Amino acid sequence: MKVTFHTDPAEFLANARPMLAGDPVVGSVVATTTERAAGDRAAGVPAPARPCWWATVTDGDTVIGLAMRTAAQPPYPVFVLPMPDAAARLLAGSLRDRGEHPGGCNGALPAARVFADETVRLWGGASAIAQHTRLFECIEVVRPREVPGLLRRAEVPDAELVLDWYAAFHRDAQEQAGRVPDRGFGPDPDRVRRAITAGGFWLFTDPDGRPVHLTGTSPPAFGVVRIAPVYTPKADRGRGIASHVVAELTDSGLADGVRMCLFTDQANPTSNRIYEAIGYRRVADMANLGISPA
Repeated sequence: MKVTFHTDPAEFLANARPMLAGDPVVGSVVATTTERAAGDRAAGVPAPARPCWWATVTDGDTVIGLAMRTAAQPPYPVFVLPMPDAAARLLAGSLRDRGEHPGGCNGALPAARVFADETVRLWGGASAIAQHTRLFECIEVVRPREVPGLLRRAEVPDAELVLDWYAAFHRDAQEQAGRVPDRGFGPDPDRVRRAITAGGFWLFTDPDGRPVHLTGTSPPAFGVVRIAPVYTPKADRGRGIASHVVAELTDSGLADGVRMCLFTDQANPTSNRIYEAIGYRRVADMANLGISPA
């Protein structure tokens, strides 16, 4: 087996394409992140100063594992897709050989757990699961009750509201799961504005024209669209708005011939219940693990 690190996202995609195409729902995060990075590089956007790379694990001529380190917030954890245990351990060892501590590992289980355990064995320290996540896909929508209002794409003048609600989504999600929210988190303003321009955010307004909800959709990658974030301010919750909007966007995507998926925090029973009620079904369990050095 061999690990190859790539700093060029287009080069990585050329090597990873067969594996991503083979399971495009599970590979959605890697696919959308890499295609966005490749588009940014082609448009002249410089590579970030933080750690930023992709990796393929091969056995002979066959790609058996994919990983990336593209997170925008410290400690810049590695993200892994399903791979054999031996491949996960080899990836951890290759980072040790580079003198690069991963800081954490997010992604598919058990690969993320095996990678974290091997990192601790090699570096010392400890690892712990900070968040259990679950990947869902919807094949057929179960329509919830209608909610009066209008669903529209966010536009450039909405950018400050989108940024505020995106940050609030992360804070509230942590609180709802019983964790202490990271008050320092903030989405990348330039990336959010580019996503707005590309049509990747939606606002739902009530009959008076007041925005009451935000949902994001990724661009299609390998025929898959991922929904995130999904945020309703506290004052407007309990009216079925999130269910209505996610069902509407999911139904529209399925009608356009793409597959629709989303992630939930397993510690948040409300979101899990809402999505299952409108037709989303579990695909894979994943986790975010912190890895502290000795």
